[in-house]
Formats: sequence, C-alpha cells, structure tokens
Amino acid sequence: MDTLRERKKRRTRDALLRAAAELFTSQGYEGTTVDEIAEAVDVSQRTFFRYFAGKDEAALGLVEMTVARFVEAVRDRPPGEAPMRALRGAVVEGWYAINEVVESVVPVELYLRMYRVIEETPVLLAAHLRRSAEIEEDLARVIAEREGLDVDADPRPRLAVAVFSGAMRAAERRWSAGGELDPEAIRLLTARCLDGLGPALLGDWREPERAAASGSGSGRLAQA
Repeated sequence: MDTLRERKKRRTRDALLRAAAELFTSQGYEGTTVDEIAEAVDVSQRTFFRYFAGKDEAALGLVEMTVARFVEAVRDRPPGEAPMRALRGAVVEGWYAINEVVESVVPVELYLRMYRVIEETPVLLAAHLRRSAEIEEDLARVIAEREGLDVDADPRPRLAVAVFSGAMRAAERRWSAGGELDPEAIRLLTARCLDGLGPALLGDWREPERAAASGSGSGRLAQA
C-alpha cells in the first residue's frame, strides 16, 4: 500500500514529466533547460535531480512508462499463446490499457507529440534506441520464460523479439513522420504492420509482377 510520502513523490515526478513534455514540445529539447522544467513545477533544480539524472531522462520518462506496461502485458498474456501472438496482443489488444498509463500523467496527444520530439532529436533518438535494445533483451527473456526455454541456448526468443521490434519500429516511423495523432488510427497502423510480418518475411514480393508478365507472354504467344 502506498504511503503518503510515496504518493507525494509520484505526484512530483509526474508533474516534472508533464512540464518537461510541455516545454520540449513547445520550445524544443535544446531550447529547454532543467531550471525551466523545475520552475514550471515550482521546485528547485536539486529536487529535479532527485528524480532524473538529466533532462534527457525526463524526456524519455513517458516512453519508459509505456514500455514497462507493455512488458508486463506480454508477461500476463494467456499461457500457451504463441510468442508472436502474445507480443501482438500485448500491443493491439492492450493499446488502451497502455494509453491509460499515459493519461495518468499527460494527455495522449501530448505524449505523441513528445514522441516526435524524440524522433527528431539525435541525442534523444540515440538514447531511445539504446534503451530499446535493452527492452528487447527483457522481452526475449519473458518469452523464453513463457516457453520454458533457455534464452542463451535457444535463439528463437531473441529472433522473435527482433522481428517484432522491427515491425514496431516501422510503424513508429510511419506515424511519427506523418500528421496522424489519433490513437486509434495509430493502433490500426501498428496492427497492419504486425500483420504484414508473415507476407513480408515469407511471401514472394514480385508475384503480381511475374503473374502480369506471364499473362503478357501468354498473350503474345496466342497472337503468334
């Protein structure tokens, strides 16, 4: 059970995350200082550093919250569910539960705009990708545990997570590059990217072209 002190600390941290996101999205990451974030919450710079090592950590804090919720969602998927289905379900079916985690701190639209700041800021994107690699390892271990496998002896958990992460990254790049900020539209885009994994990995991408070429060839032969 949370104590009063823990609740106060969580409120302060959430307020700093919210202020940081509002400032970063309105005036840019480089144009925002730690002092401005602290001042927006009416706390000292020293208090800020009790919660975050630097403003980069504050910028990535909201994403960290959603990632933590996602990893738990994978762990909680029904026993016996296939690994890729569990990963997909944790995102697509758990989308609004993850959004609730965001909305406990900031509006979802602000979170999505903050995500674009991360994508457009080299130092933040580099830190985000480093952290994503760590999360992939955590997910691989969760999948291995669900399947009763040794993650260091069987490559399949890491392979499955790597493929899944690639599809998620493709979805993130598509919506962050566009003008879409509607959570449901982004959920559907993510689902399409994940559902396209099988055809992308196993399908013949040029099959329609070959069929058309074959048809043209048949036509020429018939005419001859």
